[in-house]
Amino acid sequence: MRHFVTRRIALALGSCALLLLFAEYPQCAAPPQSAAPTLSLKDAEAMALRNHPLVLEATFDTAAAEQVARAAKSAYYPTAAGNLTGAAGGPNGSSRIGAGFLQSSRVYNREADGLQVNQLITDFGRTQNLVASSRLGAQAAAQSAQQTAQDVLLSVHRAYFGVLRAEAVLRVAEETVKARQILADQITTLEKNKLKSLVDVAFAEVDLAKARLMLVQAQNGEKSAYADLADALGLAAPQPFVLADEPLPSPPPADPTDLVATALVNRPDLASAKFTYDSAVKFARAERDLWMPTVSAVGVAGLIPAGEVPLADHYEAAGINVNIPIFNGFLYSARHAEANLRAKAADQAQRDLANRISRDVRVAWADAVTAYQNLDVTAQLLKEATLALDLSKSRYKLSLASIVELSQAQLNLTQAQIDNTNAKYDFQIQQAIVTYQIGQLH
Repeated sequence: MRHFVTRRIALALGSCALLLLFAEYPQCAAPPQSAAPTLSLKDAEAMALRNHPLVLEATFDTAAAEQVARAAKSAYYPTAAGNLTGAAGGPNGSSRIGAGFLQSSRVYNREADGLQVNQLITDFGRTQNLVASSRLGAQAAAQSAQQTAQDVLLSVHRAYFGVLRAEAVLRVAEETVKARQILADQITTLEKNKLKSLVDVAFAEVDLAKARLMLVQAQNGEKSAYADLADALGLAAPQPFVLADEPLPSPPPADPTDLVATALVNRPDLASAKFTYDSAVKFARAERDLWMPTVSAVGVAGLIPAGEVPLADHYEAAGINVNIPIFNGFLYSARHAEANLRAKAADQAQRDLANRISRDVRVAWADAVTAYQNLDVTAQLLKEATLALDLSKSRYKLSLASIVELSQAQLNLTQAQIDNTNAKYDFQIQQAIVTYQIGQLH
């Protein structure tokens, strides 16, 4: 017995010494877990615009479209090419090129270095229309990039409020488990004292099991919500964040007419469709101008440091060339017709997009109005469900109500809490959708 007491005292002293050691040398203790960073909605938007692959892809596409315009504009500038030529003919300079030409050209033994410069003088508008078409295409790509950014921001809003919703539902589930655990323990104690029946205990245990099942589902929902948030932010894997709650937005307007008008002015995808149509019109004009002549100037100069006697030691020449299309098997006619038809198709696509935007704005407005109305309805439902549960508890304690009534009251309160939570974040998401539909989600 004395040995046992001595051993207990030694263990206690050892534990105290260990605690003192950790206090003396805090680096020996377990490192504290770092708190998750706080993330506001604005921070999430900025992170997504920096990191999301779709935003970066759209940025690169816009830069590429600008280079297409630059390439089309290059036709205005002269082209220069250097030539280094060496040739050896037959013996005694008697070689002639016989096949492939109408004339017989003599081949001189030589080594020559020269420069050739070509400059377009005019093609009667074709290059001008090509440049205009490519510039409009670049503007369309820039508007598409803005639309992509708004798509990503809408995903951020959905995922952000989805996480807040999942965390709120998880808190409801945890509180429900605690409340039903307490009730189950109380009823079990009462049953042991012969004040309640085993039926009451069974009902309480069933309700507790349902609450635990809801908790498991809520935990899974939180993990899924964080996965969606990581994807919306452009992250490869979910990261823990402490999300700041956002204030409720103002209620939607009474009529969507102004919202539709705003959308038709501000939507980047509609602006992109308009630029695409204008670009197609310019390209159709450029294809029409294929039938026009092309006038260009050419100049050449060079040195012949080694060559036969008939060749001088240098050369220079300049000329004007006019290329007039006459017949090419209806190629230009087909290209012009194709370009015209594609321009008409782009015009119809633009009209269809405007109609769909008008529809989407009205649907989003109606959903936002419904979500706003649900706020008051679910708040009233939560108030009534709370009161009903309090009354049911009192009646059950006085043996005036059965366990079934109490169980139903608990279920109603839990559902009301979840509905109230969903209504809050549904309204915030719907308002974000309205803002997106009118092209003002920045």
